[in-house]
Amino acid sequence: MKTAVFKFVTAHLIISICVAVIAAGIVFFFWYLFPLNKAVGVTHIFLMMLGIDIVLGPFFTWLVYKEGKKSLKFDLTVIILIQVVALGYGLYQIADGRPTWLVYNVDRFELVRNNEIVMENPEQIQSQFKQASWFKPQFVAAEFAKELKQRNKEMFAEIGSGISIAQRPERYVELNKAKKQMQQREQKLELLQQYNNKTDVEKILAKYPQATAFLPMKANAVDMTVLIDQKANVVKIVDLRPWH
Repeated sequence: MKTAVFKFVTAHLIISICVAVIAAGIVFFFWYLFPLNKAVGVTHIFLMMLGIDIVLGPFFTWLVYKEGKKSLKFDLTVIILIQVVALGYGLYQIADGRPTWLVYNVDRFELVRNNEIVMENPEQIQSQFKQASWFKPQFVAAEFAKELKQRNKEMFAEIGSGISIAQRPERYVELNKAKKQMQQREQKLELLQQYNNKTDVEKILAKYPQATAFLPMKANAVDMTVLIDQKANVVKIVDLRPWH
C-alpha cells in the first residue's frame, strides 16, 4: 500500500513540476523577458505561486490516498481540480499584469502593464495600437492631445489620479516620430556610474558597443535603463539604475 501511495504521489509531483516548467517558460520567455521581470517585480510572486501549487497538490494527495477508499477518485479529482484552478487563476493574473507597452513620454520611457491601460476613447486609437501583444512589449511614443481642453483634462487626471498619458493608447504614435526629442533628452553613459557600481556598468556596456547614450525607464518595482545609439534606435533595456 505504501508503494502505491509513493508511486501515485511521485507521479503527481512529476506532472506538477512539468506543468510548472512550461508555465515558467511562458512567463519568463514571452511575457516577462529579463530584465522586465525584475522591473515589474513578478519573479518572487510567480515562484511562490508555483511552489505552493507544486507542493500542496501532491501533499494533499498523500494525505487522502488510501487504497480501497470509496471516495478516493472523488478526493483526487477535487485536489487536481483545485490545483488546476489555482494555477490557472494565478497565470491569468500574471498575464493580465504583463508588460505590453514601453512608452516614450517627454524624457523617459514608461513601462505600461496590460491592466494599467486606460481605454476611454477607443475610437481614437490607431489600429496598430488597439491590441496589446501577447508576447514581448512594444516600443511606442506618446503625444499630448492637440486640443487644449483635452490636454488639460489629461494633465489633471495625471495629477489627481496618477494616470499618465503613457497609459492612454489613443495618444500612441510610432516611436520613430519621437526620435528627435529622444536625441534632445538623451543622457551620457558616464552618468550611469553615479547610480550603479562602476564594474557592473562597464561589464554591461561592453556587450553593447553600439550604445552611445541612455534614457531612463520608469517601472513599477525597479527602474531600468534603455540604451540607444546615435540615431536614437533602442539598443537594449539593461538592469542599471538611471537615477538615484
